[in-house]
Amino acid sequence: MTLTEQLRKQYTKEQYSAAEAQELAHLISWGPVVFQVARLLNKYGILELLDKHTEGQTAEEIEQATGLTSYAVKCLMEAALTMHAVMIDAETDVYSLAKTGWFLLNDPLIRVDIDFNHDVNYEGWFLLDEALETGKPAGLRHFGNWKTIYEGLSSLPEQVQKSWFGFDHYYSDHSFEEALKIIFTGDVKSLLDVGGNTGKFARRVVEYDNNVEVTICDLKQQLEMMRKQTEGHPAADRIHAYAMNLLDDSTSFPSDTHYDVIWMSQFLDCFSEAEITSILRRAGEILDENNRIYIMETLWDRQKYQPAAMSLTMTSLYFTALANGNSKMYNTDDMSRLISQSGLEIEKIHDNIGMGSHSILICKKK
Repeated sequence: MTLTEQLRKQYTKEQYSAAEAQELAHLISWGPVVFQVARLLNKYGILELLDKHTEGQTAEEIEQATGLTSYAVKCLMEAALTMHAVMIDAETDVYSLAKTGWFLLNDPLIRVDIDFNHDVNYEGWFLLDEALETGKPAGLRHFGNWKTIYEGLSSLPEQVQKSWFGFDHYYSDHSFEEALKIIFTGDVKSLLDVGGNTGKFARRVVEYDNNVEVTICDLKQQLEMMRKQTEGHPAADRIHAYAMNLLDDSTSFPSDTHYDVIWMSQFLDCFSEAEITSILRRAGEILDENNRIYIMETLWDRQKYQPAAMSLTMTSLYFTALANGNSKMYNTDDMSRLISQSGLEIEKIHDNIGMGSHSILICKKK
């Protein structure tokens, strides 16, 4: 398996003493309620309160500031203490913010992940075993009777949509600027954005270059959302739409235009291995010696740090339980194999894009 140096240190040797491992195992066994306590410490403003009052706060002061009952504050603060989110002065019973609590409050990625996991995933993960056994997103049915979450995305409750897009965009938005510099190294007049979603990347492309034309290829429902998002944009006339069900193996990519770049960002992880091979094979049909497929993915084995790798492997289980039942965050070995099976080869890989978590694989015909 391909692993970065940091991940090799983390995953090939035991990291904990017996006592540390036991503590982690207990934390995992109470994971669902630990998660909810962390969420509520933010929701009720307790972490923010402690962050502002560096001298600390008593339980009574927290009650007054939040409007919670004495019982509620005691339950939350005692749990927060044992999960190392806060500390207490044993002489004065004054609570203060611990480092873990500070990150729960101030790390925007953690806040995005908490919203995503609570609003989108929490109930669905109760059926993770069924999803793993059947290859179908069993946890999705409490939202609606769709085969994949993408079909019902525009119909999800407003807060669920907000958290889903917040998660999806946070990971990709920070990589766009560097990605555009890589794409526009050569002469790019036309770009096919496969799975372009709400058109956020397409808007950045037409803003980056005043001459480029972008075609977004996606489901009809997604393209309708894209049109609403791009309406009124000064370069909307250079953003085009091509409706296509990419899961239908009989459908072809648009061939009436020569696309200098075929762009797939955080897209292939939404599909199974067989589906990825089919998509790439059909994309390869409109390739010649002058154009390339740019695949931007968060390959978990290319991450610098263990928390990033963990977040990505856990995201795989969102795909299992809610998104479609059969896709995941892939590693380099698997993605390279699928690219090769589709008749393509990797010409170059750019790592550490954006926040450092993305890689761009530039592919050409064999």
